[in-house]
Amino acid sequence: MASSIDPAPSVDPRTGLPVVAMVGGGQLARMTHQAAVALGQSLRVLATGPDESAALVAADVRLGDHRDLAALRDLADGATVVTFDHEHVPTEHLQALVDAGTRVAPGPAALVHAQDKLVMRRALAAAGEPQPAWAEAHTVHDVTALAEDVGWPVVLKTPRGGYDGKGVFVVDGPDEVADLLERHGTLLVEERVAMVRELAVQVARSPFGQVAVWPVVETVQRNGVCEEVLVPAPGLDAETATAAQELAIRIADRLGVVGMLAVELFETSDGVVVNELAMRPHNSGHWTIEGSRTSQFEQHLRAVLDYPLGSTEATAPVVVMANVLGGAASAEDWAGPALDERVHHFMAHWPDVKLHWYGKGQRPGRKLGHVTALGSDLDEVRARAVAAARYLADGVVDPAFAFEHDH
Repeated sequence: MASSIDPAPSVDPRTGLPVVAMVGGGQLARMTHQAAVALGQSLRVLATGPDESAALVAADVRLGDHRDLAALRDLADGATVVTFDHEHVPTEHLQALVDAGTRVAPGPAALVHAQDKLVMRRALAAAGEPQPAWAEAHTVHDVTALAEDVGWPVVLKTPRGGYDGKGVFVVDGPDEVADLLERHGTLLVEERVAMVRELAVQVARSPFGQVAVWPVVETVQRNGVCEEVLVPAPGLDAETATAAQELAIRIADRLGVVGMLAVELFETSDGVVVNELAMRPHNSGHWTIEGSRTSQFEQHLRAVLDYPLGSTEATAPVVVMANVLGGAASAEDWAGPALDERVHHFMAHWPDVKLHWYGKGQRPGRKLGHVTALGSDLDEVRARAVAAARYLADGVVDPAFAFEHDH
């Protein structure tokens, strides 16, 4: 598939190095900015407001809406390549940028598979890749027809816009379907997979076609939100791990991905099936900042700029990432230790656990940051990471890690 990056990119005249423009100002852009600084590059960010996570730290911030073509054109002006913190940019706007000569990575023909779950399902079916039984649903009959084959309950998904459990509905019978179709229109209906656990594979691909893949990880989801990532996936046999990595590489090649691709998987008794795709840095790869020779954020920059890709070798036998999820409804409702105090005690009691704070306002379930712990024993490493994340989130100390002095 043709690349949307040509071999003669523009550069920042002040540095002689590329300018990467990223649509979105969230934590993914913030951590990509950190990687860009180390490489001597600029990261330009399109944020909706000056208080967004990346806008708080990046020097080159353009304020605007990702659905506004004029804002996208302003972001792209003079940039080497445009890439993404999220997939919610209208496909037609991206095509307009490409038609005007802007380099977009991944290009709209690839990115649409991460934007639209029905497009993704059709592409995987055409490629013969493993996935749940599914159908496009316009009527209640469309849903019941699939349910007759696979059994209730089934899973209904909005084709576009869903993430972190949003836009996903588990329904136990036809009585629940009509209202969802009325509210959301066309839906994707899938069998509810009898899964062992959720896995993820991340692969980077350059326009030249070079690929680099990380170990298969287990993602621990609660209420539709990823809470932990265990690296490598515990107890996963080598054959299944290799098959999952090869699956991710095939998808990246077939779709013409440029940059990072996260392939979310369900492990079943018969192997793995594809759940969803993301074409950007992804929560399942945050562990790579400390746990891999090359982080997903640096690798994404390398890939979209067609630089040679870095080593994905792990830096420890076991790595665990735990998300810090907001508990109180707002900062005003918070009754525990102040953030600075929590960070102080976190550093004192978990000096070998690394913290990444996103600079976001607090609300229930929101990803405020993450921590990463490394070691050789999964139970021990996981306990450290989870206890540290919980303390940062709500000020509660796990008794196994009781502080030795008042706090």
